[in-house]
Amino acid sequence: MTIHAQNRALSLKVDRSACAGHGLCYGAQPEIVDSDDQGYPVVVAEPVPEGLRDQLGALVEMCPERALSVEPPNSEG
Repeated sequence: MTIHAQNRALSLKVDRSACAGHGLCYGAQPEIVDSDDQGYPVVVAEPVPEGLRDQLGALVEMCPERALSVEPPNSEG
């Protein structure tokens, strides 16, 4: 039995050491990413709902610091 990638939950990850806090991600997709008190991104849709997954590629690409990535769920459980 094959599991297709588009049917699996996806998570958006933020590399806080690479992030410069530009705010483009949470400005573009506030239903996926919000900001903390210092202006750094916080993922609020975990895992990303199926209806928002098509936005992830553009969201990752818009980050000038390349601090965002999309990852499949852990295979635990």
